[in-house]
Amino acid sequence: MLNGKLIMRFLKMMQFFTRRESGITFMETVIALAILGVISVAFLNGLTTTSKSVFMTDERSTAESLAQSQMEWVKNASYAYGATAYSSAPVPGGKDYQHYSAVIAAEPLNAPDDGIQKVTVIIQRSSKDVFHLEGYKVDR
Repeated sequence: MLNGKLIMRFLKMMQFFTRRESGITFMETVIALAILGVISVAFLNGLTTTSKSVFMTDERSTAESLAQSQMEWVKNASYAYGATAYSSAPVPGGKDYQHYSAVIAAEPLNAPDDGIQKVTVIIQRSSKDVFHLEGYKVDR
């Protein structure tokens, strides 16, 4: 009979635990969604910032490379006494260089021009200055 009482007691305990509704309340759901929303917004902000940084770094490195090639172009051109500008080298036609242009200015270091010029290369993208490079050209 002891076994029968024990079984009955066990069944009553099981009924007590199984009768209780153990679902998720509306408030718990709202709080969980709010937490998930905050985490999602923070994650998306991080992705946006990273994307902008990558774009700006790519733009700057492309402009720097282009400016260095333009400077080499000017240094290899024949020296023009009293020149205030040099023609720029053709900008490569690939998709990486779309909307880029170069402006090259020169000014003699001394007056009268003694064979040394300060050369400034300005790289623009969509008419916005992106990179400036300064160097010197010497008449050799």
